[in-house]
Amino acid sequence: MSQRTGFEHDYLVVGAGSAGSVIARRLLDAGHSVHVVEAGSADDDERVHNPQGWPLLLQSPLDWALMTVPQRHANNRSLYWPRGKVLGGSSSLNGMIYVRGHRSDYDAWAYAGCPGWDWDSVLPLFKRSEDHVDGESAWHGKGGPLPVSRITEPHPTAAAFVEAALALGHEHIEDFNGERMTGVGFNHATIRDGRRMSAWQSFVAPVLGNPALTVTTGAHVHRVLMEGGRAVGVEYAADGAVHRAYASAEVVLSGGVIGSAQTLLLSGIGPAQHLREVGVEVTVDLPGVGENLHDHLLVSNVYEASRPLPPGKANLLESQLFASTDARRPGPDLQPLFLHLVYPAESYPVPEHGYTIAPGIVRPLSRGTLRLASADPRKAPLLDPNVLSERYDLEALVDAVELCREIGGQAAFDAWRKAEVAPGPEARTRDDLRAYVRRAVGTYHHQVGTCRMGQDSLAVVDPELRVHGVEGLRVADASIMPSVPSGNTNAPSIMVGEKASDLILAAS
Repeated sequence: MSQRTGFEHDYLVVGAGSAGSVIARRLLDAGHSVHVVEAGSADDDERVHNPQGWPLLLQSPLDWALMTVPQRHANNRSLYWPRGKVLGGSSSLNGMIYVRGHRSDYDAWAYAGCPGWDWDSVLPLFKRSEDHVDGESAWHGKGGPLPVSRITEPHPTAAAFVEAALALGHEHIEDFNGERMTGVGFNHATIRDGRRMSAWQSFVAPVLGNPALTVTTGAHVHRVLMEGGRAVGVEYAADGAVHRAYASAEVVLSGGVIGSAQTLLLSGIGPAQHLREVGVEVTVDLPGVGENLHDHLLVSNVYEASRPLPPGKANLLESQLFASTDARRPGPDLQPLFLHLVYPAESYPVPEHGYTIAPGIVRPLSRGTLRLASADPRKAPLLDPNVLSERYDLEALVDAVELCREIGGQAAFDAWRKAEVAPGPEARTRDDLRAYVRRAVGTYHHQVGTCRMGQDSLAVVDPELRVHGVEGLRVADASIMPSVPSGNTNAPSIMVGEKASDLILAAS
């Protein structure tokens, strides 16, 4: 074995986001030493902790602020992808909505070759994380690290959204994480006592005094260190120098859908031809790394308000609707979200006072790729989600726009609505709306899939999250998801962390 320099712990967790924070906590609780290596900074910006501060974090120093390559099915526009560059990862930037997805999402994972990931297997993991304001029930947990609250004083326009959807015949849902998901209601949120409860604040901040924990921030991982086919550590840049950190048991990549795949590729683990093209020496020819990139898509149905809106008391994202383009589906495929602020549609006017109904799809069929731009780890990867490449995605998003316009035109909004700004009254036909979607489509910020788990030739990790062809290396974050759950991805990513910690501890 070669001589090592630097610190050594039982486990090395790369990335302090939604999954990595959970893994670090569970391994510490089990008596192991853990080194968390995070590229971002400490979460000491007050805007992180204010539930209404998230719009100010977008394109701030706490945001990777990535851009896709031009999207040929979306008027060759490059899409902005915010990703958290801070302790807590994107759970420190997101809208704090706590939604798990539909049971059929997870049953589909299991059916496709990932036993142990079916709904009945993962529901206890969701519940284990929770400290739900309602207490323990068949659907929720009590006493876990993650506080989950209800919207108790909804904004009047968020309430109008619910009222408008009910007037159109949609079912009222008290809890999107309960027995039924399809319908309209108010969100549950990762907020407690008026403060954002990120994965880091919930799982790791309470145990920062544990002497078995080391946290290194501002550490940009370049590659995984290998010895005899086994991962033994990582090389990272920090403070203008290159360092190495080692783990005696396992290395766990939790850098997210972009960071984990990029790290594997820079380590020579990925499609051999691509690695050779960019000048990276091939360690393991693993063709699925960077494949299967996909995301929830949305646009903004923007309204100018007749008067200034009062301030809200929660997360600016208080109500939403889950609906389906076909009642025969086992779960929803549309997720219109209400925002009591203007979330601009690209290239459309931005009114001074307004609100947004965001038509969104949650079961996209389009798939794309993540590739290295070069062998330089400082260069952002090439992100090509290939949005709207499947006709279903375009048509479902147009369906969602039509649904949102129906809601926005209801009497419940008469006291607030001055005019529709996007897509605007000139958009009358379905072809007009298709053009609007291509012109304005954006993201729900729910990217997944680049290190997909499975047992086929394009799987990157097995159902135990072990990287195929490498000993001592796992990936645990949204990148392992074969398909994106039909809802916000923060809660599912936390569940992946819970599942990963069980798998790691079972092997220790």
